[in-house]
Amino acid sequence: MDHGPAVQFGTDNAIKYKSKLGVILFFVYASIYGLFVAINTINPVLMETEVFLGLNLAIVYGFGLIIFAIILGLIYNHLCTKKEDELNKDISGGVK
Repeated sequence: MDHGPAVQFGTDNAIKYKSKLGVILFFVYASIYGLFVAINTINPVLMETEVFLGLNLAIVYGFGLIIFAIILGLIYNHLCTKKEDELNKDISGGVK
């Protein structure tokens, strides 16, 4: 009753590119998140500052981090898909 996988996976020609890009985007996000943590550690009163439509810096920064993570994910997906298509086209002679 054992069946094989539903999808056959081939060689991932873009693994080096995707790994490098993932690490770069991780450090970009981590540095911005680190600034958030630093502000909360060094000067937590600053987070009470009203910055946008009556919302304080903590709320705006927190939601900004969430939205930024989603945007980075979309950028990562787009760039990786583009690179996979490019490398697979080169190997298959123009056919995807």
